[in-house]
Amino acid sequence: MHPLDLADPAVVADPYPAFARARAVAPVQWHAGLGMWVAFTRAECDAVLRDRRLGRIWRDREPADRFAAFNLVHRNALLEMEPPDHTRLRRLVSAAFARGHVERLRPWVQALAAGLVDGLVERSGGSRSVDVVGGLAEQLPVAVIAELLGVPAADRPLLRPWSHAIVRMYEYDRTAAVEDAAERAAEEFVTYLRGLAAERRRAPREDLLSHLVAVRDSDGGRLTEDELVTTCVLLLNAGHEATVDVVGNGLLALLEHPGQLARLRTHPGLLPTAVEELLRFDSPLQLFERTATADVELGGVTVREGQKVAALLGAANRDPAAFADPDTLDVGRGENPHVSFGAGVHFCLGAPLARVELQAAFGALLGRTSRLELAGPARRRPEFVLRGLAELPVVLGPAT
Repeated sequence: MHPLDLADPAVVADPYPAFARARAVAPVQWHAGLGMWVAFTRAECDAVLRDRRLGRIWRDREPADRFAAFNLVHRNALLEMEPPDHTRLRRLVSAAFARGHVERLRPWVQALAAGLVDGLVERSGGSRSVDVVGGLAEQLPVAVIAELLGVPAADRPLLRPWSHAIVRMYEYDRTAAVEDAAERAAEEFVTYLRGLAAERRRAPREDLLSHLVAVRDSDGGRLTEDELVTTCVLLLNAGHEATVDVVGNGLLALLEHPGQLARLRTHPGLLPTAVEELLRFDSPLQLFERTATADVELGGVTVREGQKVAALLGAANRDPAAFADPDTLDVGRGENPHVSFGAGVHFCLGAPLARVELQAAFGALLGRTSRLELAGPARRRPEFVLRGLAELPVVLGPAT
């Protein structure tokens, strides 16, 4: 049996010991259960992410008529493309992002995070248990990406259920019911966004969706209708799923390391560094696949043309060859080349926005409370690829 058994509940709960055992065997190994090569070290994962012979090659889910909407939102997605199509699409999307949307939202994000934390503090009253996942982690990034794109407030409760249903398709132990839910969510999401894009064409606003509708490149090209819709789905999904999980995983890590939590309270200037460490310490995305378009030598093995290889980002982020004391949480860690946002041409376009959200969330949790303690065991979602919490019960007391 391969040392990394994704069906083992202990691995899902804490994969890092299994990563360490596997890393000691070889940097890249064949995983029969996944049917692909897997890379366990920082160097090899970086190579997987950067080598242009290892592409992000989308293949429609079969049967195609069963997954028509799911295939549509991935076939035209920036994340599933390689140059030159990727280059053209990323240039257009980046041009819309470059209009200052992220920095424009920073004060709004900070105020929203403060209000959500104040609500948790009020409900907790210094003695009652409240859930930080539902009360902050899920609400903040959904509201932010919806505000960025210009989704009306009344429609925002639709987004999280659609997104969560779609991303569950990325797991390897999914059921037929999970697949059916993902297709329904994708179809409803696409229909909704087509209607919203049509509204923005008729009446543009100062939001990212309006700018995506209007943006053109130097050759006069613009996003197709399917590319526009797919880009919005990707921004809404990728734009909040990882942030939800970093807030949950990161706060749990701080609560389990009270010395680091106290250090961060005493030295709030460490917040940007601490956010990078929380991204490294418990990565929200654990696995990212690529497909070889030619034979590639990697970590002492040959990945044959057509074979898949996965970068295990969580394993890379705990590699002792790249990080001193990698299993130690250090909110002041200076040298931190984590790969939680990826690398190469697919480096996360939304990384600056995620950092704004995470700094706002943890800044509010630390700055607006005097007491922040676990009120019971955290409940982790039973998924490996997207690693996050379903519930994090805490007790909060107001800042004095």
